[in-house]
Amino acid sequence: MFRSGPPSDARVCTKRPGEPVTAEAPPPSRGRGDPLPGRQAVILAGGRGNRLLPLTLERPKAMVEVHGVPILRHQLDWLAGCGVEHVVVSAGHLAEAIVSYLDSRPSPPRTEAVIEQRPLGRGGGLRRAARALPYPGEPWFAVYGDIWTRFCLCGMRAHHLRGDAAATVALAGRGLPGSAVAYDELGRVTDLAPSAPGPGRVNAGVYLFTWQVVSLLPEEGDHADSTLPRLVGDRQLAGYAIDTPWQAVNTPADVTRLERELADRRATRQTVTE
Repeated sequence: MFRSGPPSDARVCTKRPGEPVTAEAPPPSRGRGDPLPGRQAVILAGGRGNRLLPLTLERPKAMVEVHGVPILRHQLDWLAGCGVEHVVVSAGHLAEAIVSYLDSRPSPPRTEAVIEQRPLGRGGGLRRAARALPYPGEPWFAVYGDIWTRFCLCGMRAHHLRGDAAATVALAGRGLPGSAVAYDELGRVTDLAPSAPGPGRVNAGVYLFTWQVVSLLPEEGDHADSTLPRLVGDRQLAGYAIDTPWQAVNTPADVTRLERELADRRATRQTVTE
């Protein structure tokens, strides 16, 4: 279970002029008993993790440990703490390690693995795993398997409901490495790889998709080459700015850096509570 508690900005609007909206107020009522969007998610964990060698010689990237815990567990605990009930993990390289781990861990959230018999690319992996989600027709989160974050998904849900877009992507803060994203004053993404320097936010690897996006994903290939550009061209990709801790875990140096930061946060919390 997610134990670190809600981030400090869980109920704060951090909208700045010209930035993607980060409205954190509760979403409008959808009727008694209606679930909030995003109670189901896909984690992309099929990559080989070549940049993480030698840590990935005998295990997939998602099973590389940070603070003695696999990256996958960090993500599952975070999703469960944000109300996600069911997670499908798209596995490929050394998938048996992921299957074994999922079989051994307790709920929440409920989990299952969908295994690629051959590499399908990120878009193909998302599409195949989405078909195994338990609530067809409902929105769903998609998370890259090599990121660590703890932002509250409640605000992203609310923004997605109000935004009337087919998809919402989380945008991490300035000065971080990653894929640059440009957006307009209304927070709609206008360019996924702007040639000119932009506001400095990057794709955080966390999406909330309407169910209709499943049919837009490729059977094979990268959604960044097909689905996302189409959504941008149709003005159907909204941006959601996050200013809480976020880090991509792509190299052994990233693992070391993240472990140091988590240790510092733990020490700070202990000092505060003493």
